[in-house]
Amino acid sequence: MVKRMMKKEIIYFKSPGPHNTEEVLKAVKERAKELGIKYVVVASTTGKTAKKALEVLGDLEVNLVVVSHHTGFESPGAQQMSEEVRKELEKKGVKIVTATHALSGLERSISRRLGGASRIEAIAEALKCIFGRGLKVCIEITVMAADAGVIPIEDIIAVGGTSSGADSAAVIFPAHSNNFFDLKVKEIIAKPL
Repeated sequence: MVKRMMKKEIIYFKSPGPHNTEEVLKAVKERAKELGIKYVVVASTTGKTAKKALEVLGDLEVNLVVVSHHTGFESPGAQQMSEEVRKELEKKGVKIVTATHALSGLERSISRRLGGASRIEAIAEALKCIFGRGLKVCIEITVMAADAGVIPIEDIIAVGGTSSGADSAAVIFPAHSNNFFDLKVKEIIAKPL
């Protein structure tokens, strides 16, 4: 009987944060080349991480999708990514998704008002506790991009972070929010310890 296995390197960072961004994106570029990945989904609140992704991924022929915080995340009616940055990214072919967070959304409003936690928030908290905030973000932005119709349901690479910048990346088979449990994290590329 032939056993099939594969050995791959995972980058583990000693601490989370934006100081890991460039290293994560270099690893993403290498893995995307190896696998022939055509879509890279990046979390970016202000556009800083998105710009860095454009710089590092450079000549790599991938479709860059950026998922930002939803409007009103920080204050009512306000968007954290300026219109100037948004237009600059779109001019360079970047697709930007600004939508309700898949793993909180309306549920967070109910919890804040009435207390307790929802099943969706429990899933988000479990992902954060088990895999870390950055990989939770990778999963969430993949669902958001799938729901927005800007990525196909085929292997993609998602890049997320703990607070700002990027410190986590994974190869993910996407799913829409209504089929969330069909989503598969196929490989972890990088994450904080």
